Amino acid sequence: MLQKKPKLKADSIYSEVEKKIGVIFKDKKLLENAFIHKSYINEHRNEGIESNERLEFLGDAVLELVATKRLFAKYPNQQEGKMTSYRSALVKGKQLAVVSRELDLGKYLNLSNGEEKSLGREKGYILANTLEALIGAIYISNGYIQAEKFIEKFILTALDEIVEKGLYIDSKSQFQEACQDKGGITPHYEVLEESGPDHEKNFVVGAYIDKLMIAKGEGKSKQKAEQSAAENALIAKGWL
Repeated sequence: MLQKKPKLKADSIYSEVEKKIGVIFKDKKLLENAFIHKSYINEHRNEGIESNERLEFLGDAVLELVATKRLFAKYPNQQEGKMTSYRSALVKGKQLAVVSRELDLGKYLNLSNGEEKSLGREKGYILANTLEALIGAIYISNGYIQAEKFIEKFILTALDEIVEKGLYIDSKSQFQEACQDKGGITPHYEVLEESGPDHEKNFVVGAYIDKLMIAKGEGKSKQKAEQSAAENALIAKGWL
């Protein structure tokens, strides 16, 4: 007996994505897969589809490689530590979410009813993960060169601004220095929420000054969530 295929986005919608990003997929199923959030799978089990998590895993690696290659060529005399900071700023979830919003990728996501109600299309970490999944799909379908062109066009264009404005500076260090300069206090962080399986955790962390929470941040690790919280706290206090 043939399995009933769940109703996903119409083919015309994915053609819209191809036109927007300038990539015609050799394998359309990979493009479709890039927009299947894991929550959607929970409501469509045993229907022959999988989430975009594996593509996200691959896309993250491809993105880091392309970014590293660009930095290596652009800054031949720069030290490894500084280039690592540049790369971190380029590929961090918050930056990827900005690009994802510019491309309106949330519009094309397949989400569960619950995630839809909780405004999943607007969540930064979901949008960042979707962009990474899209990169992974481009790489598998069309090859490294096409993936590199996509990353160059939509992500690496932020590099000059990141360097010129010092946006690569470690947010936790900057927040701690500001807190100590202005009040002699060392900020601290607390995990507010932890979700997902062990291999795919997502953390929500609060940045505190004394007992007052200044801002929250999200990330795939506690460290990344703390960095995000620190950056949001700097913005909230007007110290960035």
